[in-house]
Amino acid sequence: MKTVKISDVMNSSGVAFGTSGARGLVSTMTDEVCAAYAVAFLSVISHSFAVTRVALGIDLRPSSPRIAAACASALQSRGITVDYCGALPTPALALYAQDEGIPAIMVTGSHIPFDRNGIKFYRPDGEITKADELAIRDSTVQIAGGAKTLPSVNPAALQQFVQRYLDFFPQQHFKGMRLGVYEHSSVARDALRQILEGLGAEVISLGRTEQFVPIDTEAVAEVDIQRGKDWAAAHHFDAIISTDGDGDRPLISDETGNWLRGDIVGLICARYLGAQKVVVPVSCNTAIELCGAFETVLRTRIGSPYVIAGMEEIACGIDDAVVGFEANGGFLVGSRFTRDGRKLEPLPTRDAVLPALAVLAAAREGNGSVSSLMLGLPARYTASDRLQDFPVASSRHLILELNNDPQALQRYLAPDDAKQLDCNTTDGLRISFDNGEIVHLRPSGNAPELRCYCEAANEERAMQLVRTVLARIRD
Repeated sequence: MKTVKISDVMNSSGVAFGTSGARGLVSTMTDEVCAAYAVAFLSVISHSFAVTRVALGIDLRPSSPRIAAACASALQSRGITVDYCGALPTPALALYAQDEGIPAIMVTGSHIPFDRNGIKFYRPDGEITKADELAIRDSTVQIAGGAKTLPSVNPAALQQFVQRYLDFFPQQHFKGMRLGVYEHSSVARDALRQILEGLGAEVISLGRTEQFVPIDTEAVAEVDIQRGKDWAAAHHFDAIISTDGDGDRPLISDETGNWLRGDIVGLICARYLGAQKVVVPVSCNTAIELCGAFETVLRTRIGSPYVIAGMEEIACGIDDAVVGFEANGGFLVGSRFTRDGRKLEPLPTRDAVLPALAVLAAAREGNGSVSSLMLGLPARYTASDRLQDFPVASSRHLILELNNDPQALQRYLAPDDAKQLDCNTTDGLRISFDNGEIVHLRPSGNAPELRCYCEAANEERAMQLVRTVLARIRD
């Protein structure tokens, strides 16, 4: 046995908690590092839960099976049964673990670059909290060497996830719809096809690859923007559906191949379900409040743990109609919802499948196109992008400087001659200007990137603002 302090592991490897799990370079996520995290997680939750079995899943990154095997070996050395669910969407693993009343470990880097990966942890009652993260950081654990192999795959988790949506949406609800599924290397690609075809849609596979492709639903690459339009023109789709790498963030286009913003997808999904209380990060579009559909809108810091905490804060009961969603489109269900006698149970972790299905169902039930869903919404548009290879320390220094220097803030962030009205520092620096436009800067919690979100009265203007602000900072 070797004694390891997690704080030392973080300092030496750079593998640390961000907005969603522990992440780092694949080269530094050694077997020892991954084993230490798995044992520390087990140690922390064992104070609150009697743990004898842990569910384990992976995405399709080449490094994920090796990392999962290291975690499995570490758990088995502690006498824990590893319920290996194989390659499946993160929300599918979370749903299974929730219903089984067991903790879970998901090996995924989500949308971050190919040379990185991560580990996401679930307690039997949901995602770990920020307090759990701190306890893991403070842990000292013992790990053993030995062979590292994975058990055989239990398909129950994936089957349960597929059935969740086949049961909630009406039978053959999408019959007559022609849908493209941009599969790339998403671990949700086969489940998504199975669900859509199970609901009656005609599904065409697009862009499938066995090489990992990082898709960021908040900063869609120019090549994918053009692909969407080309595919729509060639195939006459009703919509194109995709997800990020681990299936917890949706990417959805209208019939023209124009990708919808994730927070607008979340808004549509929340209205479709009949939600009354909505929790979103501070970066989301203000159309959520302006549309008048919800009795309560609570804004939080960016990251699902903060959204979940907000959902717990405003919920009064299991049927309280509470949901959460993020600017990336990941949708969290905090209450039980019922439509036409069909029940949808809570799943308080990001999911890409529900919001995609809800957008299609809203269009179908409204006898219109996906693009027609935008017509009744306030004219507020968001755009976002990022500067990659921008160290977190540099991002924080820049934000501090701008916050303390009004002239610098005006020079870097102000649209034209607009003047600052409000400064929100809930997460990063979010400035509202007197012309109605908003500019928001924050360091990524997952990678060395500086993210920029802008909101304006039309999409072209929002995109122009993002380009202008990032160009000023870069130059």
